[in-house]
Amino acid sequence: MLKCSTSLWSADLANLESEMKRVEPYSERFHIDVADGHYVKSLLFFPDMVKALRKHTSRPFEVHLMTTDPLDWIDPFGEAGADVLIFCHDAVPDPGEVLEAIRARGKQAGMSLLITEPVDVLEPYWDELDIVTIVGTAMGIKGASMDPGVPAKIRAAREVISRRGLPTLVQADGGIRRETVPLLAAAGADYIVPGSLMFREDPPAMREWLATL
Repeated sequence: MLKCSTSLWSADLANLESEMKRVEPYSERFHIDVADGHYVKSLLFFPDMVKALRKHTSRPFEVHLMTTDPLDWIDPFGEAGADVLIFCHDAVPDPGEVLEAIRARGKQAGMSLLITEPVDVLEPYWDELDIVTIVGTAMGIKGASMDPGVPAKIRAAREVISRRGLPTLVQADGGIRRETVPLLAAAGADYIVPGSLMFREDPPAMREWLATL
């Protein structure tokens, strides 16, 4: 069954504690988008907020750094309670340096790929990746439709992982809808990042539906 890293961006931001409690039984992780206003034209979640939320759940926190300088944010978010740190492949000249820094701090490390980036760009880094996030919409955009090429990218990542015998997880983020989730499951995704699918539907019923895919 697909696992859920539920996106807090789609929660009622004025009531995050209660929103987390409501969906916690149906979420394996919480996905926290961080935007610096530079890499994407949004401002989202900061370390002090993550630290405040940390005491309200035992679920792992997965922080997606949509920032121009991910190295600068590893320590602040790690100290705030992040368990997994994912950064954007195209944001840095040396992704290997960022992966090494994340893992050196005892955190799980991941990279996300833009719609335009093929899985091939991950070739030098597979052994250091705990998770690969296939982004299905323009970065930092909420509510857009999923790019039709996402399932093929998931299958390509899954093929590399299987061939090499790696434990790396594959995650789909963006455009997670009733009509797209079956395609992601069939392609071999381990995780989806549901937003409105979790918070605006009935979470128990949604998870029951996922179990049928």
